[in-house]
Amino acid sequence: MTLPGRFNANFYHSLWQDCDAIYMQQQASLLALQDDHQLNINLLLLAIWLDSHHQLLASSDWQQLQQSLLDWEQKLLLPYRKLRRLSKAVLEQAEYQQMLDVELMLERKSQAKILAALRTMILDEVNPAKPDSNVSRYLALFNLNSQDYYELTSE
Repeated sequence: MTLPGRFNANFYHSLWQDCDAIYMQQQASLLALQDDHQLNINLLLLAIWLDSHHQLLASSDWQQLQQSLLDWEQKLLLPYRKLRRLSKAVLEQAEYQQMLDVELMLERKSQAKILAALRTMILDEVNPAKPDSNVSRYLALFNLNSQDYYELTSE
């Protein structure tokens, strides 16, 4: 499937469903990157998904996406995630699951913010002569090398 130019309706329909499947396969690696380096899992999933569709966003777009979520995450999502984790030991399983469900709802809000920002961006076809990836561009924002995370870049 090729998505030249701006993002289209098919993109929006399948993106997060496909990303949920990727998350299930890569959960441990993704959570480690989130916890150890403060990466946004939704943005990393987007990068993996775009790479699998041979589409590329500019490095400046990755910076813009990261920046657009930073305030939201610092004010709401990250404190809530910390509270949920701290509460795990003292809550009943059903109560903890309710907290997890709220966090997942907040994650879906983050995904909506990502989609809104993507509407202004343009995709480029990956140039086989110049190997580059969205994963490497996103990880570079955190001074990480994609070669150290081969499991995220292999198809």
